[in-house]
Amino acid sequence: MPIRAAHVNELTALRDIERAAGICFRDIGMPEIADDEPLTLGELGRYQRAGMAWVSVDAADAPVAYLIADRVDGNLHVEQVSVHPDRARRGIGRSLLEHLAGLAARDGVPALTLTTFTEVPWNAPYYARCGFRLLDEGGLTPGLREIRARESEHGLDLWPRACMRRDV
Repeated sequence: MPIRAAHVNELTALRDIERAAGICFRDIGMPEIADDEPLTLGELGRYQRAGMAWVSVDAADAPVAYLIADRVDGNLHVEQVSVHPDRARRGIGRSLLEHLAGLAARDGVPALTLTTFTEVPWNAPYYARCGFRLLDEGGLTPGLREIRARESEHGLDLWPRACMRRDV
């Protein structure tokens, strides 16, 4: 599926994708995650205006998945990647990650990073299959420590979480 920059008029669709993708967390005993509201339109707009939001689109050019990223400690940090469940298990999330890795390589960025749940099959185990490795405490950069602290304040540490890195 084609990948392109997200358009400002698609931000509501990104929120819808996130809500739909989150439903599967309810099935594994994480209803708080399923019920967590997506980023606001303003927050998503910040990524879109910065050129850090991409979508995978269907034949009608409508988003079915998205990825947003930040620059953290010289790397590209995957803030969110979500695929609508109707399109899951088709390599779309991996394609978005590969797209970001290609941009990182082009720009001389050394790595991609992310934070994730360690015991959710479509989180850390999936990212490991995509070339990411778990970081121990010694491998955390100041920016990753800050992100983890914010996640903890948001209540995400109710379940095991970790940082991961993929060298580009």
